[in-house]
Amino acid sequence: MLRFAITVLAVITSSTCQKYGCLEGDTQKLKPGPEPNMQECTLYSKSSCCYADFTEQLAHSPVIKVSDSYWNRCGQLSKSCEDFTKKIECFYRCSPHAARWIHPNDTAAIQAVPLCQSFCDDWYEACKDDSICVRNWLTDWEWDESGENHCKNKCIPYREMYANGTDMCQSMWGESFKVRESSCLCLQMNKKDSIAIKYLLSKSSEESSSSSSSSSSEERACRNKLLKFEKLKQKKGEQTR
Repeated sequence: MLRFAITVLAVITSSTCQKYGCLEGDTQKLKPGPEPNMQECTLYSKSSCCYADFTEQLAHSPVIKVSDSYWNRCGQLSKSCEDFTKKIECFYRCSPHAARWIHPNDTAAIQAVPLCQSFCDDWYEACKDDSICVRNWLTDWEWDESGENHCKNKCIPYREMYANGTDMCQSMWGESFKVRESSCLCLQMNKKDSIAIKYLLSKSSEESSSSSSSSSSEERACRNKLLKFEKLKQKKGEQTR
């Protein structure tokens, strides 16, 4: 009876996390809420799954260490590469939508988050001349007794570790991300995501995987909405000049 109760509780916890709360990582809150004093990850300041004090670790460049993970085992990341790495870290730690893609076997992990092809290509371009010693940042490190990460192999350029942006996005964080060629039904880790998220979380978007016509319709609707968003942003920019 006790085992059944624990199982039911685990299912309820996972379901709640997926629909309403945050991932169950070591820095996430139970539910998203405003964090106006964030020093980084401000894309999520109105509804954040991380506390503002976590972002202090990302606020200064170069970033040396986030939690127990060192970013400089192969030397400091270039500023452009670091900026992309921050975006990924911010999404995982702080996005109120990350739990939408919760891993079925790990409530602290994500799986198959749709990243735009263009984002991955730009990320690869920014990091290709930096160095790295692990292909998968989640599993390939050697961890010491204090929980800190160390290289098992020699450092090589990103361009030698990964063939291209797609390979990097779908390998660096294991199963966490999936690349989409869509120009809208995917995430770019910027303000445009507010448009994409609405369609990605909609019921019709859920059904799009089994219907190409539905997928095309969602893509057109998303693009039109994104175009209006960009025009409004341009208009506001002109008014402030």
